[in-house]
Amino acid sequence: MFVDFFYALRGAGIPVNPTAFLTLQRALAAGLVRGLPDFYTASRAILIKSERWFDLFDQVFAHTFQGAELPPGDTLEIDALARALLDEWLEDPDRVAAALGTSPAELARLSPEELIEYFKARLAEQKGRHQGGSRWIGTGGTSPVGHSGHHPGGMRVGGVSRNRSAVKVALERRYKDYSLSGPLRATMMGEALKRLRHMRPSGPRDRLNVDATIYQTMKNAGEIEIVFDRDLKDRLKVILAIDNGGWSMDPHVGLVQVLFDHARNLFKDLKTYYFHNTVYDALWKDPARYRQPRRLEEFAGFDPDTRLILVGDASMAPFELMAAEGSIYVQGRSGMPSLRRLQFLADTFAKSVWLNPVPAARWDYTRTIGVIRGIFPMFELSIDGLEGAVSYLTAK
Repeated sequence: MFVDFFYALRGAGIPVNPTAFLTLQRALAAGLVRGLPDFYTASRAILIKSERWFDLFDQVFAHTFQGAELPPGDTLEIDALARALLDEWLEDPDRVAAALGTSPAELARLSPEELIEYFKARLAEQKGRHQGGSRWIGTGGTSPVGHSGHHPGGMRVGGVSRNRSAVKVALERRYKDYSLSGPLRATMMGEALKRLRHMRPSGPRDRLNVDATIYQTMKNAGEIEIVFDRDLKDRLKVILAIDNGGWSMDPHVGLVQVLFDHARNLFKDLKTYYFHNTVYDALWKDPARYRQPRRLEEFAGFDPDTRLILVGDASMAPFELMAAEGSIYVQGRSGMPSLRRLQFLADTFAKSVWLNPVPAARWDYTRTIGVIRGIFPMFELSIDGLEGAVSYLTAK
């Protein structure tokens, strides 16, 4: 059952490693877990390394332990988990041995093949359902974990639940705001700024780092090693273009502006412009999009290494994007479809992305989103999406 839970977490995208899984098993064996609420707390504390996964963990936990037995896993899962343990053993024998409750010397006497078999045997003890058992996981016996048993602190695993308080806690999704998926919110500002810090200075390493030079020289027992860093003036130039023309974007415009204003010191040059729905012949420097237009042809004179970030829901009537006179504003009609203007921007700047506040799961239902995705790499306007966009923009 717990191997199933482990793979359910891994299958949901949570990075749970086998050593943490074995550490949880040792906590169970030591009698430290005396009920489903304890298991909820212990498994989250041991298996989950970042609060960003708390909400997803709650969802997997509630799904797994809400009363139904999970089908037994395939033995191939045991093989895969055992081989993963072997990889961890090669990197850190002491940690794996401690998780298994044995000594590194004892395991060191085994060949890699014997180690895998040993790991499989130990894992199989947690996998199998054994009636009347007294090991870590059992049913109808004295094991502290199982269901229908008589252990005074017995914890249900599958079967029929009579105490579902831990499941109720998980279903409350108290950590939803910690999740890095879904629309960007003001409470996520700190995390969003961390992702923007992935924007690294560029240019040659020609500035002497005195502290690092002293440290490396001391580490080398006096042999001088000079360390250079990139000059801080070599920061990225960024153009931020925000769709601020519709009710669907209203909740996001101010947040995006504040986010990038706070991150301004990360960039050598940050310029902000505005548009409505899509781009025609100009981007606007004033939020009202009335007084300060800047024609797209002027952007051809920018440094081609400038990063272009467009923020909008990319949702509109198809004619606005593809018709020659698609602009809903008469002054914006020039006989050239917006589609070609967007392609012009994509061709002008080597690295550009589109951030979309619409959840990625709904993108396939809107035709214009699909068309714009064919021009710009599109990322969800969430913490994870922002991280993906920054990684793309800074990749060589």
